[in-house]
Amino acid sequence: MDLSMGMDIAAYSMANSQNQVMSGVGVAVLKNVMDMQEMVGAELTQLMEQSVNPNLGANIDIRI
Repeated sequence: MDLSMGMDIAAYSMANSQNQVMSGVGVAVLKNVMDMQEMVGAELTQLMEQSVNPNLGANIDIRI
């Protein structure tokens, strides 16, 4: 077995491992961004619903 071939396999293995780690990090960051966008969308929907009925809940009818 050629020694340089062993070095190439080791280099490939390290590069592949680094690529897997970077891919995992990229997926984790993307998931966090998607979760944040979902929360922002929900808050925006709530704000839009409130703007349609701005006086909703402003008055309370009480009888004694």
